[in-house]
Order: sequence, then structure tokens, then C-alpha cells
Amino acid sequence: MLQHSDPLDRAFHALADPGRRWMVDRLTRGPASVSELAQPLDMSMSAVVQHLKVLEASGLVRSTKTGRIRTCQVQPDALRAAEGWLNTRRLEWERRLDRLGDYLATTNGDEQ
Repeated sequence: MLQHSDPLDRAFHALADPGRRWMVDRLTRGPASVSELAQPLDMSMSAVVQHLKVLEASGLVRSTKTGRIRTCQVQPDALRAAEGWLNTRRLEWERRLDRLGDYLATTNGDEQ
């Protein structure tokens, strides 16, 4: 089985699940308690906690406990690392498609 030792691998593994992506999306708008995160989800509290453990292990989310309330918040640096990786790929493909467009523009004129 693939071990997710690289921080980027752990981030993408965590983001592979739609429920966890929803949690991260919700947390980008501000901190929330585990109960607040669980309320709109169609899953048990234990499932929510398991998903949060994956998000914490990936570095995307950090939680703190005050009394009986566990509050979660997103960790922007981990998201920036994933965003940086994606942006590098996007820019690479944009350059390739621009070169293809230039090539097609020059060859299309030759055929007429």
C-alpha cells in the first residue's frame, strides 16, 4: 500500500474525499467546532472525527480543545503547497496549449 510520507501526498490524499473537501471549504470561511462541521453532513460523529484526523495528519487542519469543545481551523500553508503544485502544472499546460495554438495558426494559413 502507498505510504503518504510526503506532505503534498498527504494533502492530496486528504482532499481526495468529498466530505473532507467540504470540511476544508467550510473551514476556509473561519474556525468551526466539530459539532458545527458535523451538523450538515450525512455521517456519524465518529466518521466526522475520523475524517478530521486525516485532515490533521495531512497538515491541512489544526484543532484545539477548550473544555469539551474541539475547534478546527484550516492551515493555509498546507493549502498553499497544494495550490503551488497545481499552479505549476496549470502554467505548464497553458504554455503547451499556447504553443499548439501558435503552431496551428501558422499551419492553417499555409493550407489555404
